[in-house]
Amino acid sequence: MKTVDNFNFSGQKALIRVDFNVPLDAEYNVTDDTRIRAALPTIKKIIADGGAVILMSHLGRPKEGPTEKYSLKHVVNYLSKLLNSSVLFANDCIGDIAKNASSSLKMGEILLLENLRFYKEEEKGDVDFAKKLAEHGTFYVNDAFGTAHRSHASTAVIAQFFPNNKCFGYVMSGELASINKVLKESEKPFTAIMGGAKVSDKILILEQLINKANNIIIGGGMAFTFVKAQGGNIGKSLVEEDRLDTALKILEDAKAKGVNIYIPTDAVVADNFANDANKQTIKINEIPDGWMGLDIGPETEKTYAEVIANSKTILWNGPMGVFEMSSFEKGTKSVAEAIVAATKCGAYSLIGGGDSVAAINKYNFGNDVSYVSTGGGALLEYIEKGSLPGVDAVEK
Repeated sequence: MKTVDNFNFSGQKALIRVDFNVPLDAEYNVTDDTRIRAALPTIKKIIADGGAVILMSHLGRPKEGPTEKYSLKHVVNYLSKLLNSSVLFANDCIGDIAKNASSSLKMGEILLLENLRFYKEEEKGDVDFAKKLAEHGTFYVNDAFGTAHRSHASTAVIAQFFPNNKCFGYVMSGELASINKVLKESEKPFTAIMGGAKVSDKILILEQLINKANNIIIGGGMAFTFVKAQGGNIGKSLVEEDRLDTALKILEDAKAKGVNIYIPTDAVVADNFANDANKQTIKINEIPDGWMGLDIGPETEKTYAEVIANSKTILWNGPMGVFEMSSFEKGTKSVAEAIVAATKCGAYSLIGGGDSVAAINKYNFGNDVSYVSTGGGALLEYIEKGSLPGVDAVEK
């Protein structure tokens, strides 16, 4: 894997694909700078070498070209403060304005281009658009793991115009190293914790994990499809009726390969989807009509904590319940605490997927686990397929 550490960027204009797709409030202030901060080490390395930096990114999902709401100009001042250096801005990403800005860029300077998705050609993976972007730099660096699963112009197409001058930034290399450590070099026992709402969203991942993990822990809304498939009563809990056979097949495949699948044995149930709803703890396969499961129960918490404690490698994707509501967050928090404890005892833990990352950050455990992935969709697709368009393009 070639990274920025393999090159000296003195005299180079490095065109870096970053992921500055950050949330903004009504006044266009950055409300979560995790992705921006993640890109800083790569930018600083290139500047320290004596190079110049041209940054390109998307922001949001603009439908009809340039939109004030999705302009990257809103992050310029914030980025300047983080870098303690002036950041120039081009209010286009191709065309004369952008080209003049990158052509006149001096070594040591930083330029941010306008939102790539203001052009439909970006998401279409248009070769001519990628070529115009490539003209900005002499070296291509992909440091946007969160978009590496997209076959877009700036991630999967542009690299061909830099046959010898392309590599990964620190975000990409760190993400890939952490995933490979879990999927290809995992120390056993390897436990995968899968939560979230739907079995259908995780079928391909579960199929891959059955070939790699020793234990698979199931939580969240998807657990009720497994419970119902086995004949349990789940009240009005979330269920995918068309996936009951799929759930049974996953259980059969796991058993055939000696993989332990853990399904909740009890649940915290409510008579309404609300934080102040009436609630009770009950066996997960005996939920009465009119009640819905919104979290795992204490018995399940204990079982899951024991499995996690005995693990050497841990992958967590998806919460155990509706952790956004304080009444139904205990299961998710207990799993997070168990992962932190296991990590302190030497286990390697990778947290990936938006909700899992949100949970880890909610409880301030980000520094207590081994790695927190910045790209939920990219991480899941890498697990499913073993490769990503944005990765393959740089490695060709």
